[in-house]
Amino acid sequence: MNKINIDHIGIATHSITDSITIWELLGFKKSGQHIVEDQGVKVQYLSASEGPKIELLEPLSKDTPIGKFLVNNGPGIQQIAICVDNIIDIIVKLKSFGIKIINEIPTQGADGRLISFIHPNSTGGVLIELIQHKITNNQK
Repeated sequence: MNKINIDHIGIATHSITDSITIWELLGFKKSGQHIVEDQGVKVQYLSASEGPKIELLEPLSKDTPIGKFLVNNGPGIQQIAICVDNIIDIIVKLKSFGIKIINEIPTQGADGRLISFIHPNSTGGVLIELIQHKITNNQK
């Protein structure tokens, strides 16, 4: 059985520097920062003592997915990320039920994790990011 949990909530922002203060005042701590060139985004993770992380997402330019999200929607929750044991198996299962997957072949996200996205048209308007932390031998 595939174990799942919410890994993080992604929040699009024009500036991580301007957005981080409220999270730090609430008690979240910086827990990693990355630039994901393929997606044109700067990522700042914030962790609480337990539970999902907050992921602040700052676009590297306006023509990136986060840049376009900000133009269309303004700052706010951009996605919910869910950890899965085997991302390929989940993608195959979802597709068999007619769920639209944005990138059917997982790509490498922050920290080298495999990621794929479920289209909001299939989820009631929520962009869901699937994350697999450990890559199995048959996925290399």
